[in-house]
Amino acid sequence: MPGQVHKHHRVARVLAEEIRTGVHADGSKLPGEHALRERFGVSRTTVRQALGLLGEQGLIETHAGIGSIVTFDGAPLDQHLGWTRALAAQGTELTTQTLRFERIRDAALAAELGLESDEFIALDRVRRQPDGQGVSLEFSRVPAVGPLADLVERGLDGGSLDQTLAAAGRVRDSGDAHIAVAGLDDGDAATLHRSPGESFLRVAQVFRDADGGVVEQVTSLLDPSRFQLHIRTGRGGQP
Repeated sequence: MPGQVHKHHRVARVLAEEIRTGVHADGSKLPGEHALRERFGVSRTTVRQALGLLGEQGLIETHAGIGSIVTFDGAPLDQHLGWTRALAAQGTELTTQTLRFERIRDAALAAELGLESDEFIALDRVRRQPDGQGVSLEFSRVPAVGPLADLVERGLDGGSLDQTLAAAGRVRDSGDAHIAVAGLDDGDAATLHRSPGESFLRVAQVFRDADGGVVEQVTSLLDPSRFQLHIRTGRGGQP
């Protein structure tokens, strides 16, 4: 793992310097993945991890042809940037409160995701309006393996889970989501300062890297008056 992390950081540093010095003119596209693999002599995974870091630094924008976009009050939230940073960049009035940040064991989730280890980093957060009312409640579970095994002890990089994952070489490449409308149970309603039974969007997502490894599983409860999900489709309207 250390060698792989070193490689994608090296590639990202070279490309970042070229972008800053004008080798790749503003608005122009970087060479394709195949060309970058050939140039640097690295794998597709390493190239995608490097591009993920460049996206984190705001040097490039990446857009999947097919997928989904979550919006808050009509403005899209950049999943690569992370919702906390994306919302802050939009100048929203929301504050983020961490409810839980610890290492746990969850055999049922490990079996569901097909993982050998049942150890996860649990990060639960609620986002609130100035009046204290919650608009989202998120339960993130990250496999506690490799450089992320001691995450609780050392903390998040810059307070961002997405930034921490990217720095560890855990870059989201694909995702699978299940979306439903559900009434809040008593516990979640109390946390959100909402009424039990109030309808919220329930979005359960699994994000994987280019090799199919699990990067993160997250279940979000979202206020449908503030959050919306936009689906992008391919040819013929097929998702």
